[in-house]
Amino acid sequence: MGSKLSIMDVDISGLKVLVRVDYNVPLQEGTDIISDDTRIKASIPTLKRLLEKDCSVILCSHLGRPKGEKIPELSLKPVAKRLGQILNHEIQFAEDCVSQETTRIVSNLDKGEILLLENLRFHKEEEDNNKAFASQLAQLAEVFVNDAFGAAHRAHASTSGITKFLPSYAGLLLEKEINYLESTLENPKLPFTAVLGGAKVSDKVKVVDRLTRLANNICIGGGMAATFLVAENKNVGNSAIETDFVGNAQILLDQSASAGAKLVLPTDVVVVKTFERTSEFSTKSVENLADDDIIVDIGPNTASQYASIIGDSQTVLWNGPMGVYEWENSRDGTHMVAKALANGDMLSIIGGGSTVDAVNFFGFEAKMTHVSTGGGASLEMLEGRELSPELLPYMRRQRAKKL
Repeated sequence: MGSKLSIMDVDISGLKVLVRVDYNVPLQEGTDIISDDTRIKASIPTLKRLLEKDCSVILCSHLGRPKGEKIPELSLKPVAKRLGQILNHEIQFAEDCVSQETTRIVSNLDKGEILLLENLRFHKEEEDNNKAFASQLAQLAEVFVNDAFGAAHRAHASTSGITKFLPSYAGLLLEKEINYLESTLENPKLPFTAVLGGAKVSDKVKVVDRLTRLANNICIGGGMAATFLVAENKNVGNSAIETDFVGNAQILLDQSASAGAKLVLPTDVVVVKTFERTSEFSTKSVENLADDDIIVDIGPNTASQYASIIGDSQTVLWNGPMGVYEWENSRDGTHMVAKALANGDMLSIIGGGSTVDAVNFFGFEAKMTHVSTGGGASLEMLEGRELSPELLPYMRRQRAKKL
């Protein structure tokens, strides 16, 4: 049956709607306390729209990686409680996502009521995109809504397989995510700056490759900066590098120069001798690193330079922290980038994952134009890859609207 339009384009009044949300939220270690409810809050506009339309709402999501086993610590019960608090609405909870009891609960679900199903990944059939499992989920509802941007790049039963059995539409969050990222990449206001960090060059080679043809500036930080510095024949001491990707980094440096994009690397960094919070921290020029130095953050001069570039930009895309921001002595780089974005009037897009965690840590989330809920999904879009094939009709429709 396939995905078509968003829920704003169709009449779903009074229907039973199965909504795939992304409630894969972090929990405080050893507890059921949710440490960051960004993804829960992001689903609220879609839920309010469905309640306004007098729908019976059935929510499904995964949490963590239980690999087909029922792990109590990965139950969605705490999410049901938190969702109820945020929405100020009673949230019913089903102890399984597919069972006779779940079917009974759904059959008694009235219009305007919300039910959250237990963790989809307690069944291995979810990640296997099992057709029978997808059919079981589909039998719970009359319409399917995909609002899980964070899982939109996964071909699982609840994101892909189910669309073969139900009329399927995009939720408001999914629509918003796609629109922001596509418009940024297709027609950004210039100057356009990308700030890229995180641990691995391998995760972002294709992203940097594409951005060299789109962005005016690409500022590199985080662990991946070490591999780029090695490509420039710098000694990075005992810092982790991806040896197999030094060549890729050199190609990207050359490519950016020929394409007119300015690929900016750190000139100074914060280093330690042992990778521990209690280590002695020092700031050094990238020209003077010792063999036992480990890079844990960009230095103050680099942070000031990046902040200045950000301040002069009209569009900024940020994906990946500049350093180990969880440690007090190696968070200044990430903090300065976040502060520059928060204080500016540019279009700012935060690319999911640990970048969102960092923005929330510093209390700047409300000052960003758009905070993405999908790390992997946003990276795939930045690479120029299509998301789940089931979203193609919707994405093509959106592109046609712009013509």
